[in-house]
Amino acid sequence: MDLVLNRYGFEILPIETRHTSRVSTLPHFKGHKDPFDRLLIAQSLSDGLPIVSVDTQFDTYGVTRLW
Repeated sequence: MDLVLNRYGFEILPIETRHTSRVSTLPHFKGHKDPFDRLLIAQSLSDGLPIVSVDTQFDTYGVTRLW
């Protein structure tokens, strides 16, 4: 696993209190209730990071989505 992470320059993103706090402030859009997705959105917004996904529902939260 570490070899793959190092080869492509990926880093493990820790879940921090500021991320979990941000989840509670996210709006609830119809049809999108996946708690893990909401955590990814909170991390993306908190840290200014893009999300790589084909899920267009991420767009409603104002994140930068790649793919």
